[in-house]
Amino acid sequence: MNRLTEDEVVQDNQAQPAGDGIDRRNFLGCMAWAGTGLLWTMVGGVPASKLLAQTMKANGGAGTGKIEDFSFVQISDSHIGFNKGANPDVTGTLQKAIDKINIVPAGMKAPDFMIHTGDITQNSKTSEFDTAAQVIKSAKVGEVFYVPGEHDFSLDDGALYKQRFGKGTVGNGWYSYSHKGVHFIGLNNCVQVDAMGNLGAEQLAWLKSDLAALSASTPIVVFAHIPLWMVYEKWGWGTADGAQALALLKRFGSVTVLNGHIHQVVQKVEGNVAFHTAMATAFPQPAPGSAPNPGPMAVPAGKLQSVLGVTNVKVVRGHSHLAVVDHSLAEGA
Repeated sequence: MNRLTEDEVVQDNQAQPAGDGIDRRNFLGCMAWAGTGLLWTMVGGVPASKLLAQTMKANGGAGTGKIEDFSFVQISDSHIGFNKGANPDVTGTLQKAIDKINIVPAGMKAPDFMIHTGDITQNSKTSEFDTAAQVIKSAKVGEVFYVPGEHDFSLDDGALYKQRFGKGTVGNGWYSYSHKGVHFIGLNNCVQVDAMGNLGAEQLAWLKSDLAALSASTPIVVFAHIPLWMVYEKWGWGTADGAQALALLKRFGSVTVLNGHIHQVVQKVEGNVAFHTAMATAFPQPAPGSAPNPGPMAVPAGKLQSVLGVTNVKVVRGHSHLAVVDHSLAEGA
């Protein structure tokens, strides 16, 4: 979780601390900032990734000719109510993200639904949830699915979040649903946050039961706020018992894990599991280990929209491919 107070802001020109044990060359090599596109291809349960620019160059800009089954979009970390220097108009940038989602290129279908991976609000206030709901309802998608972030849940034990966005969920807000042959699982790893995320025994038992009846060939998409894998333990960017959840998913041939929380794109592949964290719509955070602490990062006003964005995910019929492509708010501006 973020350990900065509401008033602390990280500048993007701070020196990197030495001797913290992180291999920055290898780690930062798998990061993509400023809306760099990434295409995930899953063939026979084996995922592969290429930067979107590389894919377009290799294909000569031409499409693959495959029929898209459906697509959905992910947004994260709106932080409605935040008003510090890193972004004094988070409502405006959330609206811009929704406006981009509503632009459907000719020949393509609108997303079937949208996923919000948490920190909808900054302070769990009724007015903040009201504002977020008002903006998000303008999205031209069939439905919106939510999971909470620690800013939505920890200040009032999730009372307002569960009232507004958690109806029909299990326990403290976890649930699953299937859509056109793909099984989606929304988890809450912000209930017992202590330095890092946590799922808890009750939720893990539910997850095991939820997965038990599914065939190993069923494509799985898991989404939660805090990364389920350990991005950077020193900053609490991971889930303490995430490995237990991931162990339950090992038998499936196609698993995609979508998270937020760290306000930047990081991705990796382990076996048949592809991990992807999303940019925020509110403000960026520093790369792991590149500043003394995580937290809102101030960038020049003209650069802000290039480090905020949305994620589009496409499921292609026949091979259960998931193509994950990030777009910054600056694209097409």
